Amino acid sequence: MRSVRWLGLLGLYVGAQAVGLVLADPFRSAGLSSTSNPQSVAAPLFIIVLIVVAPLIILYIARRQGGLFALRHLILLGIAAALYVTLFATFTVLPIPGYLPPPYAAELNIDWALVLAGALSATLYLALLTEPQWWVVDLVGFLAAGALIAILGISFAILPVFILLGALMVYDAIAVYVTKHMISLADVVVDMKLPILMVMPDSAGYDYAAVPSLKSQRTQPPSERAALFMGLGDVVIPGALVASALVWLPDHPLVFGVGANLVCALAAMLGSLLGYAGLMTLVLRGNPQAGLPFLNGGALAGYILAYLLIFHSATLGFTGAL
Repeated sequence: MRSVRWLGLLGLYVGAQAVGLVLADPFRSAGLSSTSNPQSVAAPLFIIVLIVVAPLIILYIARRQGGLFALRHLILLGIAAALYVTLFATFTVLPIPGYLPPPYAAELNIDWALVLAGALSATLYLALLTEPQWWVVDLVGFLAAGALIAILGISFAILPVFILLGALMVYDAIAVYVTKHMISLADVVVDMKLPILMVMPDSAGYDYAAVPSLKSQRTQPPSERAALFMGLGDVVIPGALVASALVWLPDHPLVFGVGANLVCALAAMLGSLLGYAGLMTLVLRGNPQAGLPFLNGGALAGYILAYLLIFHSATLGFTGAL
């Protein structure tokens, strides 16, 4: 089992990006973009600033007496609220019919998207609060990642998403290898059992709620560690390019009617998977690694190669954002 833990993380990685691809067009049709001008090169700046500042705030609060307890409850409430919004958006674009209960004259129409999103987000919140096992954390992370990938993809056109991936690739490398505060953040996240890290253990019986700190686990040889971890951002950020390529590139049919946009999206995913292979090779040696330089770099390379081969143009799809 230890030798294939990376396959479990791979399944979560590919699955979340596939969900993002499926949801991207329906989310766009439903007007769920988070920006009013997806072509603007300034569009991703808020996300970049948030990702840079949020870890510093979390680490500062976590070091205060009682801060870890308060921070965990605050973040869980925020995650539950965000999960409700994304689940409601997802269920809204699915063909779930409303229900008109008797007496029909009352004209009370039940919105099942509202009911299902509320029930599922509340259930997962209580599970994270009371018994945050690894599969609960992974389920919440998976659901959030799929929706976030779709939202980022429809919110940022090709040039803005290139800026997002490039900036965060550099930041992640600095935060892991230079300042190393991202490693400290991972320790805090594991202590709080938050779905900001995806967890893949040796066995289904792995008790994530009772595991020691990540810092103590790093003192063990890699072969003796009970689980592998991957940041949620490592799934979402390269996935944004995958969804953006599907949404913003022309859908000229290629072989068997497959659109050029889908081919470029899948090429970006394949490139990130090659980066994933390189990342896991280093991770399995036992040292913390910055994921985004590998994953974003692979996604960008895969996209660029596919775009040049298909469109025979060096614009890379940036033209609409200039």
